Amino acid sequence: MKKTILITGVAGLLGSRLADWIIENKPEVTIIGVDDLSGGYKENINPKVNFWQMDLVNHPIENIFESHDIDYVFHFAAYAAEGLSPFIRCYNYDNNLKATAKIVNECIKHNVKRLVFTSTLAVYGHGDGGIFDESQQQAPIDPYGVAKYGCEMDIQIAGEQHGLDWCIIRPHNVYGVKQNIWDKYRNVLGIWMFQHLNGEDMTIFGDGEQTRAFSFIDDSLEPLWNSAVREEASKEIINLGGIEEISIKDASIVLREVIGEGNIVHLEPRHEVKHSIPTFQKSVDILGFEYKTKLKEGLTKMWEWAKEQPMRERFVWPEYELEKGIYSFWKNK
Repeated sequence: MKKTILITGVAGLLGSRLADWIIENKPEVTIIGVDDLSGGYKENINPKVNFWQMDLVNHPIENIFESHDIDYVFHFAAYAAEGLSPFIRCYNYDNNLKATAKIVNECIKHNVKRLVFTSTLAVYGHGDGGIFDESQQQAPIDPYGVAKYGCEMDIQIAGEQHGLDWCIIRPHNVYGVKQNIWDKYRNVLGIWMFQHLNGEDMTIFGDGEQTRAFSFIDDSLEPLWNSAVREEASKEIINLGGIEEISIKDASIVLREVIGEGNIVHLEPRHEVKHSIPTFQKSVDILGFEYKTKLKEGLTKMWEWAKEQPMRERFVWPEYELEKGIYSFWKNK
């Protein structure tokens, strides 16, 4: 059966790669893609995507819903920079809460079959001893996590009051081909690749003992599709991604094994979660997730792609909303 889907953030890592997967595996599906190209690149977007360039906050998203009979919406658009979010609060809340509210309204008005919303592990805060399970009470420690948690709550209210079907996905530390490696505020593996390609030292905040579970994007693509079409995913909140805990320091060693060299410099610590280890059984049981790609294998694939990318300028936030307390490594010269 023919379906039409909308992907917001279609120039970003999740959006562009999910579009690629759908085009290859579900050719009967029509894809409408939206992006303002502030954090992704047009070159990432498959030419078979019907692309609309627009800012969800300031442009009439309703035009897309009125022009197309959309079955499913994947709302990925967001500026996911947890550490920077205390210094760009207003932008953070506009970019997340206001944009999501507009998407929710249109999904309700046009009887979309399901809204898939990508949230974040940042909603957990410090979690329960660093373990993040979907059953836990959320307690975010930065404005980005607060905004995403607010979006989650609003979507659930829309489900209760207006009958909107939804699935909330909490991906974590996703990396891979088509990632934005030119943004100095987010995606540590991409930051390191950019630094190495430009002859710079690879930087780590603090001692590098922070732990994460990195997620190669290819492993999450079919599960993301399943989050929209599987009945059992209806009104579920699901962690999605890698299952192996590794310290940031050890992750840098793995990358240096891939690229063959690289010097590490430790910067001042920043305000962040120390340990982030999500549970994953729901993603296996409901979405069919399989952890297939080890970190070294995924980094090798990403590095081969990164070496072929154009020498774009690094993105630097032109002016922070709040300068007080900004870390020295982010201060604009």
